[in-house]
Amino acid sequence: MSFYVITGKNMQRRNFLTMDPHLLFSLINMKLRDEFESLDDLVSSYEIDRDALIKKLSDAGYQYQLSNNQFR
Repeated sequence: MSFYVITGKNMQRRNFLTMDPHLLFSLINMKLRDEFESLDDLVSSYEIDRDALIKKLSDAGYQYQLSNNQFR
C-alpha cells in the first residue's frame, strides 16, 4: 500500500499507514476537494487500500461523509 505525497511539483511515494493521521486527514480532504469526485476515485488513482485508509482515519476520530465527499 502506498500513497503519493506532493512535495513541490514532484510526487513522492510514501506509505500512508505511517503518516500522522491528522496530516493524512488534511491531505486526503484537500485531494477530495481539489482533484477527485469521490473517495473511490482517489483510492483507485493512488492504489490505496480503501478500508485501511478509512480505518486509519476512523481510529483518529474522522469519519467519511459521502454527502460532503470529505472526512470530518
